[in-house]
Amino acid sequence: MVAPRRGVFTEEAAEVEVLSANMDKMKSLTKKIQGSLNRLETSGKTVQDAIGPIYGNTQKLQVANSNIDRIMDAIERIRAPLDQTNREERIIRAGPKKVDLRDYIASLDRTTSALKDLKRSNLRSNQQAVSELGALLKLGTKQLEDVFREILREGARQTVEPLEYVAKNNPFPLIAQDKLSTLRVINTHVANSFAQISQTDVRETPTQKSYAEIRGDYLRNSLSNLAAATVNTARKITADAIYKPGTNGIATYAQGMEGLFLAEYENICPIFARDEWGPVCTATCQSALGEFNKTLRELNGHIQRNLMTDCFLGYEIIGIVSNLSITLETKTGELKRPISDTLKPIRETSKASLGKLLEDTRTRIQTLVALPMDGAAVPTTTDVMVRLQTMTNYLPPLSSVMTSLGDGGWSAGSTNSSSTSLPTLKSFDVGADGKQLFAHYASDTIDTLLSNLENKARTLLKGKSLHGVFIANNVAIIDRMIRQSELQPLMGSYSSKLDSWRKKGTAMYLEAWREPSAHLLDVQYTNRSGRPHSGGAGSADSAVIVKGLSSKDKDAIKEKFKNFNASFEELVSRHKSYKMEREVRQQLAREVQTIIEPLYGRFWDRYHEIDKGKGKYVKFDKSQLGAALASLA
Repeated sequence: MVAPRRGVFTEEAAEVEVLSANMDKMKSLTKKIQGSLNRLETSGKTVQDAIGPIYGNTQKLQVANSNIDRIMDAIERIRAPLDQTNREERIIRAGPKKVDLRDYIASLDRTTSALKDLKRSNLRSNQQAVSELGALLKLGTKQLEDVFREILREGARQTVEPLEYVAKNNPFPLIAQDKLSTLRVINTHVANSFAQISQTDVRETPTQKSYAEIRGDYLRNSLSNLAAATVNTARKITADAIYKPGTNGIATYAQGMEGLFLAEYENICPIFARDEWGPVCTATCQSALGEFNKTLRELNGHIQRNLMTDCFLGYEIIGIVSNLSITLETKTGELKRPISDTLKPIRETSKASLGKLLEDTRTRIQTLVALPMDGAAVPTTTDVMVRLQTMTNYLPPLSSVMTSLGDGGWSAGSTNSSSTSLPTLKSFDVGADGKQLFAHYASDTIDTLLSNLENKARTLLKGKSLHGVFIANNVAIIDRMIRQSELQPLMGSYSSKLDSWRKKGTAMYLEAWREPSAHLLDVQYTNRSGRPHSGGAGSADSAVIVKGLSSKDKDAIKEKFKNFNASFEELVSRHKSYKMEREVRQQLAREVQTIIEPLYGRFWDRYHEIDKGKGKYVKFDKSQLGAALASLA
């Protein structure tokens, strides 16, 4: 058993020896490898120290090379416009008349782009090139502006006669579409070039200025005949004739101006940019508006010289021109202020006219040295009412004027006036306020008229009867002229005042009829028998009553009949001698009949037998008296 074990141990020992020998070899090899690694690391550091600067310099060279490439590209871009200048200069100097307009404008576009690039480079060496290119662009732009102006002049050589278009209600002529297209292209390029070459911030471009100048002259010249006609039609043939609506040419002038201005606005919109429409339109119309302003000032002078008769022309002008300004402002967004400003002198004259008309009414009556001795109304009453009737034709502008004055601002010494001149749609809305203001003014006018007439009648007319007829006649004319005109719906509330004046005149007239009425009154004794009740006496009763009278009472009754006859006949004769309006005569006759007929009928029934039908004292029976009273009407 021992021998086999030794054999196993021997074999294992041999294996251990082999493993030990291998371990020694591995240790030796590991040492060699470690030595090699140490040598390699030392060599790597040496190489890195040597190669590092070379790599850094290579990167710097790459960046420098890239920068050089970029500089070369920039130089090429800078040189490109300069190289292009000679080619564009030939086209530009040839001019748009020798070169197709599209090619010419394209050349200008390229020149403009080149100038932008040169300015953006900001190189001092390019300043001479910038200057030369700018001069070339100015030349080209100037030539293009000349084409723009020539096209405009060609269309403006032949002015139009607005009256023909207004009368036939035809649209006003426009610039042809092909020319509009050309003008638009030119304006666009001139505006762009102008922005490049302009040294200052100038809002008006050369094309804007040219358009306003040339087309402005065209508008002014086209409207010149209407301006002259407007002034001529204001001249008076009859000095005291009241202005009639539509007599003056201002309406046609305004229509012509509206048509031309709106047509011009249609021309402007396709040519210029949206934010330029308003300024160009205003500038273009400025010359024509200057002539319009001059015309209105001449009309204002005419109105001031003939204020009492031609103030209505002022009202008409305010209405027409204000509507013109509102229409143009609505359709174009422009011109409202300059047109409204032209109205300032006439608005001030019109505001002053309201007080002047009141003062004229007062003065015309106060300066009368005599009144009609037949009680007829004075012509002033009709004149004043004609004025008020005429005013109803101008309610919208009058509403505007009265609104600026304030209610009652037309009275002397009023401080309610306002200098505002810009109209609004609301100020031309003749609603309740506008009608009420006019009604107040008309009421003040009639009050002034009647109160001054009454004062003058007290001074110049003898007798209340004549005074009453005079007042009644004037009231009748006023009432009639209100009812038969557009004053009726406006002055309905004034009827109560007229009734008061009418009653006053009637009462004054009837005072004279108290005398014959008094003669028909007698004394009745209720304690005496045989006296019939009033109104119940017949022929037999009258005889009985007369028979029962004493001789003294009979004489008294005879005297009453006699006095009544004389007084009645004298008043009838006087009544017929008065000049009365038809309604006044009828109304006063009714009043007299209402008073006299019942009294006489009762008196006649009782005492007509006083002269036994001889007619010596009783000249009228009841039917004859009725006929006499009826003849008063």
